[in-house]
Amino acid sequence: MSDEKKPLSHGMKTRSLTRSHGRLAVRPSLKPRELMSDTPDIAGAWRAKVITLFPGAFPGVLGQSLTGKALQEGKWALEPIDLRQFGTGKHKDVDDTPAGGGAGMVLKADVVGQAFDAARPGTPVDQSRWPVIYLSPRGKPFTQAMAQQFSKAEGMTLLCGRFEGVDERVLEEYNVQEVSLGDFVLTGGEIAAQALIDATVRLLPEVLGNAASTEEESHSNGLLEHPQYTRPAEWKGRGIPPVLTSGHHGNVEKWRREQSERITRERRPDMWARYLTDKE
Repeated sequence: MSDEKKPLSHGMKTRSLTRSHGRLAVRPSLKPRELMSDTPDIAGAWRAKVITLFPGAFPGVLGQSLTGKALQEGKWALEPIDLRQFGTGKHKDVDDTPAGGGAGMVLKADVVGQAFDAARPGTPVDQSRWPVIYLSPRGKPFTQAMAQQFSKAEGMTLLCGRFEGVDERVLEEYNVQEVSLGDFVLTGGEIAAQALIDATVRLLPEVLGNAASTEEESHSNGLLEHPQYTRPAEWKGRGIPPVLTSGHHGNVEKWRREQSERITRERRPDMWARYLTDKE
């Protein structure tokens, strides 16, 4: 079931901007004026600072649906930082040829370092409170557990790579975590950054409205999610499994658990092995 269709919990309150107006903050920004939006800047809101050669790519899909609504309501904040402004020379160069030879270009340490310095003011040094991440194919695989961890931080800084990568020295100097979306290569880190932010923002309080909905999803409990059904009761000769309309909640939960285990066993033997180990 998509996030948009998950119901609000009874009694769940939506943050009122009028009540939060006293927490509006004014901060210096490195964003060009044409990239500024009318989204509220609320002190204490979870914040994503994104260093990119294409700041116009943001918010992109993050400006739509529930993440976009939450952005407009100030439940989280987005700050694209244009890497090009830190380029060197007449043409604002941000890259150079690889040391030792080879194809492609590499983002320069001095350029990326200045961008990290610009993103640093107002952020905690402790990476558990403010992770600094480089979206990289060689990074640690991104997981739901990482998204939950990031959502408990105060925010994060993300570097969107381009070309053949980034000078290793800047990653070492700023203790940057490398995170991968999967075993494939994109032309740049912007799409990956948006996916990581989306997975994290939806776990923030009041973004989905129903916190329980995230507890039954794929990867949240070590298993893939069970099949979902809704009306009509019959479609093209296919009916809803009778157990789901039986009204017997115990049987429904048992069926869902069995289906989750079956799907995980068939589709993700690696997850299934970890699940069995954790159970033992």
